[in-house]
Amino acid sequence: NRWKCADNNIFFAINDGQGRGGTYVLRIRVLDPTSLVFGGFKRGKSIDVLAGDYIYVGSAMSDSGSTCLARRLLRHATRTSGQGHLIRQSMLRVFPEMGIADEGIQPPIGKKFKWNVDYILDLPIAELISVYVLRSDLRLEPIVGNFLETDPATSIIEKGLGANDRPGSTYLLRGDADEAWWSELASRLERTLIANENAHLARS
Repeated sequence: NRWKCADNNIFFAINDGQGRGGTYVLRIRVLDPTSLVFGGFKRGKSIDVLAGDYIYVGSAMSDSGSTCLARRLLRHATRTSGQGHLIRQSMLRVFPEMGIADEGIQPPIGKKFKWNVDYILDLPIAELISVYVLRSDLRLEPIVGNFLETDPATSIIEKGLGANDRPGSTYLLRGDADEAWWSELASRLERTLIANENAHLARS
């Protein structure tokens, strides 16, 4: 098992490469039901966001800059006010230890809304509670996204939501899953990582 649990809520699966990019899954908890406008999505349509857990799949493939894993995840863990989710302090400590960031990395300053998931993460009633990181040189985001979207324990909030910038490649889902499902998610993601690495090697 290549998964390492860092600080209880940050999980890593690391391939043999030395890059700082990869794919990630966020677990976001919304404490109270609300209605939310996701920027210009569907011309400002108000969408019901029920209390419960939400899942976001994304990727950041660069070794440095704003599109490396560490900076992208720190951005997700920071509200537009500059206030951080509770998990952010753990990220600042763990990311250098796991080799995806330099010592002294800092959260972003002046964050603005860019992706649909930003609108949920900015809610005072929402908290980013877990992060699953698949550090790999392979772009696994569409594969992981499809894997989770077709799982019976997930449901689509609104068709196209979370995928408007790169259709078919990013996902924002509701997770109607129990804790057993979440505890098994790391191993299920790892099997996906291994299968796709093997397929990539077979084609090489």
